[in-house]
Amino acid sequence: MKRKSYQRKQKRVKRTRKAFTLFVAFASAIVVAFIALRVYVQVAGAPPLTVPKASIFLDENDNQIGDHFTNERRYWVDLDEMSPYLVKAAVAVEDKDFYKHNGFDFSRIAGAILVDIKAGSKVQGASTITQQYARNLYLSHEKSWTRKANEAIYAYRLEVFYDKNEILEGYLNTVYYGHGMYGVEAASRYYYGKSASDLTLAEASMLAGVPKGPSIYSPIANLDKATNRQHVILKLMADQGAITQAEKTRAEEEQLVLKNDMWVASKSVAPYFLDVAWQEASEILKTKNLDISEGGWTIQTTLNQGHQKAAEEAVASNMPANDLQAAFVSMESKTGAVTALVGGRDYATSSFNRVTQAKRQPGSTIKPILYAAALENGYTPLTFLDVGQTTFTYDNGRATYAPKNVNGEFAEHDMTMAQAIAISDNIYAVKTLEDIGFKNFHDMANRFSVNIGAKDNLSLALGTVETTLYEMTNAYNILASQGQKTLPTTIISIKNANGDVIYENKEVEKKAETVISKEDAYVLTEMMTGIFDPVFSDYSPATGIAIRSRMTHTYAAKSGSTNSDQWLIGYTPSLTAGVWNGYDQGKNLSAKEDMAATKQIWIDFMENVNKGTKNVDFTKPKDVKGVVIDIETGKLATDACPKQRLVYLNTQDVPTEKCTNFDILDSNTWGEFWNMLPFSIFKGEG
Repeated sequence: MKRKSYQRKQKRVKRTRKAFTLFVAFASAIVVAFIALRVYVQVAGAPPLTVPKASIFLDENDNQIGDHFTNERRYWVDLDEMSPYLVKAAVAVEDKDFYKHNGFDFSRIAGAILVDIKAGSKVQGASTITQQYARNLYLSHEKSWTRKANEAIYAYRLEVFYDKNEILEGYLNTVYYGHGMYGVEAASRYYYGKSASDLTLAEASMLAGVPKGPSIYSPIANLDKATNRQHVILKLMADQGAITQAEKTRAEEEQLVLKNDMWVASKSVAPYFLDVAWQEASEILKTKNLDISEGGWTIQTTLNQGHQKAAEEAVASNMPANDLQAAFVSMESKTGAVTALVGGRDYATSSFNRVTQAKRQPGSTIKPILYAAALENGYTPLTFLDVGQTTFTYDNGRATYAPKNVNGEFAEHDMTMAQAIAISDNIYAVKTLEDIGFKNFHDMANRFSVNIGAKDNLSLALGTVETTLYEMTNAYNILASQGQKTLPTTIISIKNANGDVIYENKEVEKKAETVISKEDAYVLTEMMTGIFDPVFSDYSPATGIAIRSRMTHTYAAKSGSTNSDQWLIGYTPSLTAGVWNGYDQGKNLSAKEDMAATKQIWIDFMENVNKGTKNVDFTKPKDVKGVVIDIETGKLATDACPKQRLVYLNTQDVPTEKCTNFDILDSNTWGEFWNMLPFSIFKGEG
């Protein structure tokens, strides 16, 4: 009996020793694991807190006009910029011991493990706010033990290197609130149309309930369930002492007003313009080895909201009820700052930007660039050419080219450059190119940054090589800036998420590059005012006559047309605007309303933005002189010559001959007449 008792005692001792050994081994393993984890955490360092943030667009006056998101709609705000009710509500419902634990709530973990073991899978979470933040930053939402282990490691690293308020701020800026909204600021703007700093207790508690199940507890998706969860959160807040019972009661009784429909409407400010600005900002940041996809940028743009509204209204009110498309852009002459841009009739239907992306034949809008080259090669506004029907030969006489005018008719007399540009005579343009040579035209086009292709062909004079409205409008903007180089830009400055200025447009301060002389720019500009003057009308009317009656300011412009495109680009001394109309698939324009839209859009915009302002003439250089010319002869006009116009020329090009030697109102003419009489009595002799 004693032997058996001894044996049992020995077995108990062995079991106790074994259990103790296992305990010591397990405890040692935990200690070693903890030490190893601590060493790993210290070696790994602080995990980065970078998350995609919204980039904000401002107009020229610092008013917010839009935003841009790489993947998620998110605005980052500091903890002290959030409603304190929202912070308390989030802690109450998600992690009441947040400020007490070190990243893990072991009692919740134990309860969750029991539930998971019973279910045989990972079904219940016990994540603290720190763990959720770690998941939002670094992990997926997959329900697995591997993901949970990684989540714990990241959470521990966060607790080691960041304080509680930093973690809470990060969590509230990264959690998903449904409808594409990440973070409290985006959610607050979406649901309530206000900043997170202005949320009431009722609004904050409603919002705090959404992350548990955005598709279930969003007040837009299911108001009843959202309200029930709001009441649960308010009770938790009261029970935990975060609010009083009176505050809880008032919040439960408050009628909430959702304003998500207003938020949706606010997203449509100048969307085509913002696409261009985003692309330009991206290129600017690349030059500084920065990636725009990091987000958090504040991009101040050149957009003038008054101009943008005028442009959009002009397009909307003049487009026919068909598939005709439109493109519009306006620029400041001195800076190239884009003040308005419309890339199509409806961004929601098509985001294809017809200002910057569509390449179309510019037609006769190319002619001012050709004539700029001609002015440098001996031409003047009074250079006459025979513009009768002409067949040109090329390729050593093996091929011919017979250009026509838009109405199929031709002049029966020689014509000046001033008149040719006003009525857009094609024969004059082709003969000019043939005369000055392709090299001079290519050189001038390069200086104006306009593509005319590499091949030498007389049809280049009529704008047969495709280009964009953006390029062409900037070319005219160079003329408006008195021949000084301009580049279109949509960006004034870029700041990073910390408010540091990364880029500031200081192009205006640089010495301007001269494209053509200010004298030639002025002479060409004044010729381009002729499209609105009926004195130039001939076999075809001056091309801008249709809108002359609506003009209250001095404009220089040029129209262009092809079978499938209508253009009008023009400017004042301070602003240049370009319009294009056509079909995306290049269908021929035949309907009268299709071909009339372009000029009406342009004049609507120009008159709208210049309304109430003083008319300003183009600045005349001192070496340019204005003289009244007889259109038919190109000589100085007298009252005996009916077709007269003020024409500006370089001083050395001013004619000295009169259009006729007989002027009924000229005393010198009568003196010469009397001297020719043979009768001495009439000569006063006696």
